[in-house]
Amino acid sequence: MPTLTNSPTDASTPLTTGADDAPAGVAVPATSRRDARGGGRRGMIALAAGAAVLASVATTATLNAFGSPTGPSTSSVAQQSAPLVTGGATAPNWVATAAAVKPSVVSVRVQAADGSGGQGSGVVLDATGRILTNNHVVAGAGAGATISVVLSDGRTYAATVVGADPATDLAVVAIKQPPHDLVPATFADSSKVKVGDAVMAIGNPLGLSGTATTGVVSALDRPVTTASEEPQQGSSDQAQPQSEQVVTNAIQTDAAVNPGNSGGALVDSSGRVIGITSSIASLGAGDGGQAGSIGLGFAIPANEAKDVVTQLIATGKVQHAYLGVTLADGTVTVDGAEREAAVVGTVSPGTPADKAGLQAKDSIIAIDGQPLQGADSLVAQVRAQHPGTTIDLTVVRGGQQQNVHLTLAVRPATTG
Repeated sequence: MPTLTNSPTDASTPLTTGADDAPAGVAVPATSRRDARGGGRRGMIALAAGAAVLASVATTATLNAFGSPTGPSTSSVAQQSAPLVTGGATAPNWVATAAAVKPSVVSVRVQAADGSGGQGSGVVLDATGRILTNNHVVAGAGAGATISVVLSDGRTYAATVVGADPATDLAVVAIKQPPHDLVPATFADSSKVKVGDAVMAIGNPLGLSGTATTGVVSALDRPVTTASEEPQQGSSDQAQPQSEQVVTNAIQTDAAVNPGNSGGALVDSSGRVIGITSSIASLGAGDGGQAGSIGLGFAIPANEAKDVVTQLIATGKVQHAYLGVTLADGTVTVDGAEREAAVVGTVSPGTPADKAGLQAKDSIIAIDGQPLQGADSLVAQVRAQHPGTTIDLTVVRGGQQQNVHLTLAVRPATTG
């Protein structure tokens, strides 16, 4: 059984570590609902959604979201008007790409109050010293932890957290006294990414900073479920991390991604960031004990990351889209063929789902015409929307197919 692993912490893993020594990280068991047989079958990727409440994050920011955000923002993230590296995508110049991107990718080190620590990766957002990384990289050490950012040339600076969003596993940290020569990354429009595109992952796997690996985009819109860490304040001096389920409409790649790559960059052949690497699927102990790359890595799409960053910088928090149902995996027969579906369990009164007439036992098989692969798939798709976005759900009720048109709301603060 494979395991989805967030990879924030490489606890000083020695270079001679063997395959049987699993690097430190957050591991979440994955369930294999069906064998991978093509079509809509997803196999060994995400945890069963069960009664997951749809509460999500806006993700449709345009390419110039950092430079010219549509809402109020203090972000000054640079957007270059041309690719970093020119040349045909059919014959990438990975030497030039790596040289162009490496200055924009950093190592993020976190040391807990008790002296323990871990490492992850980050992407330079702007010249003021703001860095994008995964929430689980900076949150797992609890209160009292110190954060430092190591540039590609080895210079190290203290940093603080600007804002974090456990629901999307993204966070922004800021260098306290940034140097004048930071190189901001260039972000692409991830909606234009295609399966088969050549990509490079750059990060800090196992503490090996500036590591570049190449591959292709293996799949898009892959519903991946992991757990993020959210500090939970209590009576003690140190906050205790609280696990929160994260469902990502991820970019899948076969470029090698390992513990420590979390928060790093997945870039196209021109050096533009198309995603933030966040998790991997790895084999459990019963399958050989391999905790490193098995060719199944996942990245948060750049458009989602850009929108979350813009909100975090502007307000320190993120608004999430909300449907108002609980869901479970199921199947339904449509036109003589069996289809995977997100089956509605309960509908909360007064929510978008309630107002649109969704009912318990409805089988949702598509969103905006895109087929679903179960409950997690619907959750991930909703997370790709802004509050206020209108969507069309294809619903099977009593053997009859119908379309349900609704407008997503803002998730209430008290909702899970």
